[in-house]
Amino acid sequence: MTTPILGFHHVAIIASDYAKSKHFYTEILGAEIIEETYRAERQSYKLDLKFADGSQIELFSFPNPPTRPTTPEACGLPWHFG
Repeated sequence: MTTPILGFHHVAIIASDYAKSKHFYTEILGAEIIEETYRAERQSYKLDLKFADGSQIELFSFPNPPTRPTTPEACGLPWHFG
């Protein structure tokens, strides 16, 4: 018998538009900024966010982010996390 997942610590997301994503997670969803780091060698940001329930998101930006399929399920990915 396998052990069920009881929760998760964080989810990592690559943002196609860092400023819009930061605004969405902080101003719309109310996430708290834990730490924001600019990584000069990668020309990218890493933003650690925390929600009221303790769950976290690592938001990454890259100069040329990978393209995203129109729908996650097109690549066999889950529709959403709940």
